[in-house]
Amino acid sequence: MREDSGACPSKPGDSGKGVVYVVGAGPGDPELITIKGLRLIEIADVIVYDRLAPRELLRHAKKGAELVYAGKEPGFHAMSQDDINKLLLDRATRGLTVVRLKGGDPLVFGRGEEECLFLARHGVECIIVPGIPSFIGAAAYAMIPLTSRGYSSSFAVVTGKEAPEKGFTSVRLGDIARAVDTIIVLMGASRSPEIFEELIKVLGSNALGAVVINATRGDQVVIEGTLGELLHLARKGRIRNPAVIIVGKTVGLREKLCAESVES
Repeated sequence: MREDSGACPSKPGDSGKGVVYVVGAGPGDPELITIKGLRLIEIADVIVYDRLAPRELLRHAKKGAELVYAGKEPGFHAMSQDDINKLLLDRATRGLTVVRLKGGDPLVFGRGEEECLFLARHGVECIIVPGIPSFIGAAAYAMIPLTSRGYSSSFAVVTGKEAPEKGFTSVRLGDIARAVDTIIVLMGASRSPEIFEELIKVLGSNALGAVVINATRGDQVVIEGTLGELLHLARKGRIRNPAVIIVGKTVGLREKLCAESVES
């Protein structure tokens, strides 16, 4: 058993080394970053940013700050994870303040923990600054509650694309669909036909779902319908990255919430 403040103290003998802040930039709208995250961007010597981190935030970097793009997308990685780790370590050991800027939250399928573990093994202090996760932003901007009395008392968030190096599958959508009221699938665009097929086996083709593409951005698109309709669109290649898939009865509240919002 262990009890502490929750914050990890700096290691002794680390004087002279910089600090790496792994900052969650939020789901896409640059105004959704935290005040702390924005302050760190303003003072950073180096900013290593991902594909889904809002580029507008880089305007707040101080003059002379080093900006490094380390984005990953299907079929193309600007930098390998190993190179990113080495870059963060190199800049920190020079005594620089480094911001690793990630979309969403660093600890929700963001690999923030992997980078911090690497840095900790090399005696570099790493501090995680949370951000609004993409699924929270997607649900809010699409006006889809994840929980609601009488509709949903639970939700699960899963990845649609598991790491192949695991060698096994731990996401069993059928079992999850039987256990929770609302299901959120991240990074599932490329496998969306298979995902909808699995869910239909348990929930039926008339169950409600929605896909939020480019969540919280100016070009956000929400596709709402039954799982059968969404499967049809997925087979036609209409579900594209970055997409958040939401399935459950609360999707049915969206129309009323949008109407109430317009009337008010």
